Amino acid sequence: MTEKLAGATVWEQELYDHLASHLEQERGLLAAYRTAAEASESPTFRYLAAMIELDEQRHDQLFRELCEALKTDAELRPEEPGIPRLDHWGPHPEQIVEVTEHLLHAEREDAKEMRRLARELDAYKETTLWHLLIRLVEADTAKHIEILEFVAKHAHPPGE
Repeated sequence: MTEKLAGATVWEQELYDHLASHLEQERGLLAAYRTAAEASESPTFRYLAAMIELDEQRHDQLFRELCEALKTDAELRPEEPGIPRLDHWGPHPEQIVEVTEHLLHAEREDAKEMRRLARELDAYKETTLWHLLIRLVEADTAKHIEILEFVAKHAHPPGE
């Protein structure tokens, strides 16, 4: 049973319940990865499971922050939520937009380099983890680009 939020709408409570339930599932998955890695006699599996475990730890933190932010908003608490609202870009959002454009350019160049490197390592994908790891970096780079595109779209000075 999840916590009941004071003053929450039905939608807010259902979303909170869903997030809290997912948080519990994530914790179970995290424990399963730890157990599997510890029981494994494979250095390769332990290495890969450890990478996934780090992602699962980040997911756990994200869902806890989402739950707390929703609770803060639903209960009309005066403190700032742990996940900032979109109107909090600081006193110089134009600088954020400018640096974001530079970072986007760098990430897009990195994406091209990772695609080239993945092609170069394609011949080794059946004998090493290298190709997989470069593909994972490609996925992270795509995530970084999505974040920066979001920032570029939303971090504008008032009145723009």
